[in-house]
Amino acid sequence: MRYRSTRGGIAGASFEDVLLAGLAPDGGLFLPETWPRFTVEEWSALTDASYPEVVTTVAERFVGDAFDAGELAEIVGAAYQRFRHPEVAPVRLLRDDVLLLELFWGPTLSFKDYALQLLGEMFHRVLERRNQRVTVVGATSGDTGSAAIEALRGRDTADVVILHPHGRISDVQRRQMTTVTDPNVHNIAIEGTFDDCQDLVKAMFADAGFRQEMKLSAVNSINFARIMAQMAYYAWAVRRLDASDAGVAFAVPTGNFGNIYAGYAARLIGVPVNRLVAGNNRNNGLNRFFRTGTLTVEDVRPTVAPAMDIQVPSNLERLLFDVFEEDTATLSASMLEFRSKGTLTVPSARLASTKAIFDSMWMSDEAIEGFIGQVAAEHGVVLDPHTAIAVAAAYTSPHQPGVPFVAIATAHPAKFPDAVERATGTRPELPDGYGDVMTKPERCDLLPNDLAAVQEAVRRIRR
Repeated sequence: MRYRSTRGGIAGASFEDVLLAGLAPDGGLFLPETWPRFTVEEWSALTDASYPEVVTTVAERFVGDAFDAGELAEIVGAAYQRFRHPEVAPVRLLRDDVLLLELFWGPTLSFKDYALQLLGEMFHRVLERRNQRVTVVGATSGDTGSAAIEALRGRDTADVVILHPHGRISDVQRRQMTTVTDPNVHNIAIEGTFDDCQDLVKAMFADAGFRQEMKLSAVNSINFARIMAQMAYYAWAVRRLDASDAGVAFAVPTGNFGNIYAGYAARLIGVPVNRLVAGNNRNNGLNRFFRTGTLTVEDVRPTVAPAMDIQVPSNLERLLFDVFEEDTATLSASMLEFRSKGTLTVPSARLASTKAIFDSMWMSDEAIEGFIGQVAAEHGVVLDPHTAIAVAAAYTSPHQPGVPFVAIATAHPAKFPDAVERATGTRPELPDGYGDVMTKPERCDLLPNDLAAVQEAVRRIRR
């Protein structure tokens, strides 16, 4: 298995290269040179598989010679041993035609754990045998940061530096990061938006000298290994439902486009993903893109679903690689123009095949909270704001006979207690073992949206 960049500047990269680099040196995103495919026999063999067995089956097609079969099984086993549900990713019926794939049973109560616990184990194994230490730099809109910290805390192979937008994530999300006291964990609050944080991370990687000096590595969803790990829960859900050849439709709350792209990637390897519906909050650039073919950068507005307060979805470039029929020169020029002018337009003819797979919708804050209250009253199920968008998308999108519709539940409602309390009248409680996160002292630096200031902070950490 070898990997290439969406911008054409690199090919032949190994899985280890992709895992540790995150972002390609030419500024693009890594993708397989050739997508593997499940055979009918391989797919049938997953009928009674456990969640770790499904992850192993998917991952072994992508890791190349980075891990042998025994080591990969050990890594996967270690990654999911701290999840709080025996099925790891349970699928539950919400109403007759809509199901929930619950991805909040990991150590930080978010779907990000399903990829980052695996990445943490892989990172540590590769770095240990190389006798290397890296600086993992990431940006978070709320959940990636705590999941990355939890996966890498206390490890002697990595320093972890997470940037989050000051005042734009929930108190629980922030405290899950800033109350961690391990000496290799560092938090920086940026006076700006998540897009600003993401731009700072990309700028650090684009600075070749700084990247080498600090031995930078990334665990954001720009890292293809994250996509690989997330593909597994689409395969798991389809097998659990024993779906027909018509497959399963998925509704996905969508910000940086990594989660829903993993569903598209699962389809590429033969998982019968019928359709993907992207749900946005009022920062609905992706919804406009799928409706009009134009992505435009606008001001990011804070919402009750802060993990989706994004206007520049990094992983969309991976989909555009296919939309532009692997024309890396045109894609590179388009991405550079997008960064300089804030607008990217895809001709309708190019977008036609994508529209056959993707649909989209968006919800206002008022609609999100109203819907949380509605579902709680009708079904006794409490949703977080992001999951509420996915469920609403599953309710309102066209349904095909014989095609189950699965909404992806991305976070525990207690991570967003204020919005949930307004919606239901009851404040959700954190699960046992998490309550003290709201009383522990915090440790975090506040910095301006300034590359030089952030780079100097990272240098001080490495010293």
